[in-house]
Amino acid sequence: MRVWAIANQKGGVGKTTTTLCLARNLAEDARVLVVDLDPHASLTRAFGVPRQPPPIGTHEVFVAQTPSLDGLSRTTAIERLRLVAAQAALATLERRSATQPGLGMALQRALGGVSELYDHVLLDCPPTLSLLMVNALAAADCLVVPTQTDPLALHGLADMLRTADMVERSRKRPLVRAILPTLYDGRTGSGRQSLEHLYAGYEGLVWSEAIPVDTRLRDARSIAGNGPLTGRGAEGYRSALAWLRTRIASAAPPATAAVAA
Repeated sequence: MRVWAIANQKGGVGKTTTTLCLARNLAEDARVLVVDLDPHASLTRAFGVPRQPPPIGTHEVFVAQTPSLDGLSRTTAIERLRLVAAQAALATLERRSATQPGLGMALQRALGGVSELYDHVLLDCPPTLSLLMVNALAAADCLVVPTQTDPLALHGLADMLRTADMVERSRKRPLVRAILPTLYDGRTGSGRQSLEHLYAGYEGLVWSEAIPVDTRLRDARSIAGNGPLTGRGAEGYRSALAWLRTRIASAAPPATAAVAA
């Protein structure tokens, strides 16, 4: 089982869309679990899960320290793809962490209980440096950073990579990094220049292409349905996945192997 963290400390970069598109493509021939770690629950809403009553899901991993995600997941409209839903109560975990030790590894422990059930787990992270993001980075084999191709997004990218370095030193295991340019509009000088800066500043970490702006990917609910994904953006994510698989293939053994041991 491979664990992917989809994260950026800046919002609006296409993080949830990236999680959905990668998960759908992976589910064509593999067992996939997506875990919503964002209190805003955009991924959960995309799958049609209502806010009220609060669904069972990620919050239980931290509050009850559930030993496995197996009983927390639910089916989706997509074959071989299951979801662990988020709740707004996830926003209260920072206060809880001061009095409840061990929360920094809660997600990794829970993932250990499903290592035989899934081939891939994708963690949709909140756009802030928090207990939830640290949990995701501690558990992941690979960090995928969707980065909108504009100057402001590049500052968020630098912050995200510094956080990844910090967590990697703490956990003492490699964390493969991959930068995915998103929402690219080649008609604008700002977009072209930002993409050039990405290639120059992060050579070897950045996908050599970019996910173009595509209105067909704006509605996350349509991506989470079982209809076909079409258009330039969908084709871009298929190409990106092939590149990401190549990077992950060179990674260290899956993070959950250490838990199981």
